[in-house]
Amino acid sequence: MASLRFLSLFLVLPIHIALFSSLCFAEDDTIFYDFKVSYITASPLGVPQQVIAINGKFPGAVLNATTNNNIVINVQNDLDESLLMTWPGIQMRRNSWQDGVQGTNCPIPSQWNWTYQFQVKDQIGSFFYFPSLNLQRVSGGFGPVIINNRKVIPIPFDQPEGDIIFLIGDWYTRNHTALRTALDSGKDLDMPDGVLINGKGPYRYNTTLVPGGIEYETINVDPGKTYRVRVHNVGTSTSLNFRIQNHNLLLVETEGHYTSQQNYTSFEIHVGQSYSFLVTMDQNASSDYYIVASARFVNESVWQRVTGVAILHYSNSKGAASGPLPEAPSDIYNQWAAMTQPRSIRQNTSASGARPNPQGSFHYGSINITDTYVLRSLPPVTIDGKVRSTLNGISFVKPETPIRLADKYNVKGAYKLDFPNKPLTRPPRTDRSLINATYKGFIEIILQNNDTKMQSFHMDGYSFFVVGMDFGIWTESNRNSYNKWDAISKCTTEVYPGAWTAILVSLDNVGVWNLRVENLDRWYLGQETYMKIVNPEENGDTEMGPPDNVLYCGALQSKQKAQKRHHSSATSLVTGIWNLVLTLVMAVSAGILLC
Repeated sequence: MASLRFLSLFLVLPIHIALFSSLCFAEDDTIFYDFKVSYITASPLGVPQQVIAINGKFPGAVLNATTNNNIVINVQNDLDESLLMTWPGIQMRRNSWQDGVQGTNCPIPSQWNWTYQFQVKDQIGSFFYFPSLNLQRVSGGFGPVIINNRKVIPIPFDQPEGDIIFLIGDWYTRNHTALRTALDSGKDLDMPDGVLINGKGPYRYNTTLVPGGIEYETINVDPGKTYRVRVHNVGTSTSLNFRIQNHNLLLVETEGHYTSQQNYTSFEIHVGQSYSFLVTMDQNASSDYYIVASARFVNESVWQRVTGVAILHYSNSKGAASGPLPEAPSDIYNQWAAMTQPRSIRQNTSASGARPNPQGSFHYGSINITDTYVLRSLPPVTIDGKVRSTLNGISFVKPETPIRLADKYNVKGAYKLDFPNKPLTRPPRTDRSLINATYKGFIEIILQNNDTKMQSFHMDGYSFFVVGMDFGIWTESNRNSYNKWDAISKCTTEVYPGAWTAILVSLDNVGVWNLRVENLDRWYLGQETYMKIVNPEENGDTEMGPPDNVLYCGALQSKQKAQKRHHSSATSLVTGIWNLVLTLVMAVSAGILLC
């Protein structure tokens, strides 16, 4: 009878949804997803291996939303270890509780589920999601995110025929647990076994380099039409050059901001970055065309077999692709000249973004800088007998108790607010040291890469202006070269080895936000920190409190109630319906469904 009562509640659920939606504008609808995260067996490089799937698919399906939508994602962890899903680039305004990294959330235990609730407030663009713990992204669990413009806000180009999504990345036939063991023992990950495109291995363009029997990606298009091509580097640590044989890539957007439109024949996409291009199918159909993602900033002759290849197939194509692959930029003897490409990316200051006002109307170049942080990365070092990576000589230790949860319950010694604003002349050490950031400050961060590898840095909760980059050691005189008018705003930037990148950030989003290297090996070894941004005049309106379904761990483990796993499909249906109702109620009470 109890089940029948719950099912009767399900019958009136649309009425509740309609009621809640009526509290908002039409664009503020709530979108529901279920993510069952589990292992499956796949053979992307011809070798059977365990990969992480979302709802039985590798890669996971697209998370598709529109500006200001409220997103509810119920994540069921069917892995044999704890899990967190993160949504980098989604700013989680005032709500770092939903960010999905270990400094802000307790991990979801194996066989448990947890529901994320957040709003894609005032955002558009191309992003991706992935599991954030313990190198799990190396085994998959990732998928694309699209945030569309509201209908009342035009996009700054003609409506394309459709979206084509590429998830590209270096790939190992060993899973994340094996690679974790290697790093823990002080070893490098070495060269990957290949590059995947949408979870598939390379087309057999070369019978010597590529074995037979590997499934490859085919993209079907119609001649004469223009498509929006969204490309995400979801890999472990390798920068990739993306190109489509005989086709131009017209850059139009990156990580939530429209760019000045420029044509490229190929484009460098570094680990963790997302870009979108317009590609017009303007070639003849005498044959198919190669789509290539190849390793960059490595010894490319040695890495030749580590190349992702897919096929672009016109609907009236007359034959298969053949011949050599289109070449990457010919800067083998001066490959760092590639820095000219990121320097060429500019913000489209005449385009509207999520709101009906120009993206460039924010004159960041005239704002006084309140703090400067120089963050230096070095090659891994041995600390207390273990190989670790550092920022300013500190290798970050993952919090046992999430930072804001520790604040709420006055957990002493959970972390320190003493992260140095410049490299110090002292031995490297492990610590839980945070940046004590000033609410409504406007800070300058210099990412100084004194490591030997290309790196990408990402900041949760924010976009930042990439105002400059160059080789050598940054000095204050380098500010004279900053772009103070139309620098691109994004959330992940490359930092060349032996070089620096300067970013400016307006700290208007309270919470605790992760600042990390996106190269998964360096991140795993401790190359990260967090920024704590608190409104000193907090009155309960600035930052959301912890959600009702918050998980407890670490020093607060005793507060966590056990969660039973429901095996019966009927019971799961009832539980899912009940969780949905509770989610809606919590959403209304938290105000995320209110305009």
